[in-house]
Amino acid sequence: MTSADLLGKRVRSFRERLGLSVEDLAKNAGIEPALVHGIEEGHVYPAIGVLVKLSRALGQRVGTFVDDHAVDDPLIVRAHGRQEETAQHKGGAAGHYHYFSLGKGKTDRHMEPFFISIEASADKALSSHEGEELIIVVSGEVELLYGRDVQRLGPGDSVYYNSIVPHHVGATGGKAEIYAVIYTPF
Repeated sequence: MTSADLLGKRVRSFRERLGLSVEDLAKNAGIEPALVHGIEEGHVYPAIGVLVKLSRALGQRVGTFVDDHAVDDPLIVRAHGRQEETAQHKGGAAGHYHYFSLGKGKTDRHMEPFFISIEASADKALSSHEGEELIIVVSGEVELLYGRDVQRLGPGDSVYYNSIVPHHVGATGGKAEIYAVIYTPF
């Protein structure tokens, strides 16, 4: 079973427990019903912003949908042991964000830490969700669209912002790698 399949089964299970239709969940989360169907069927691994919206609409924390199993503290993820989960940003056809969860299995976490490899894309759709984000650029150049502001970040640069403000993080000119920590209040 793939990560997308597992996540989809969990979303469907929580939706059904709450007695919600796909359309109800989509409306509550502010996303398209077709995207919810794709996620539940395991065809789409959602972007972080979509996952945050779904988790909030279902009354769960994000980790509920991405954890495979519980692990003891401290949780250590070795660079060579990271597991990739490719997300189709905004449900599009090509995934250009490759997520590696750094908190998977820590069931009592309040943050979602990721290592993310970003491929350049013309898609600059903005997203927003409750919470905060911290990003540290490891390699390449990253463009942050934040409201009406545009910032370019290089290796070693970081940015910390309120994610309720519409934003987009993308690679410029090729590929970039970042560490991102996302906090969403529950």
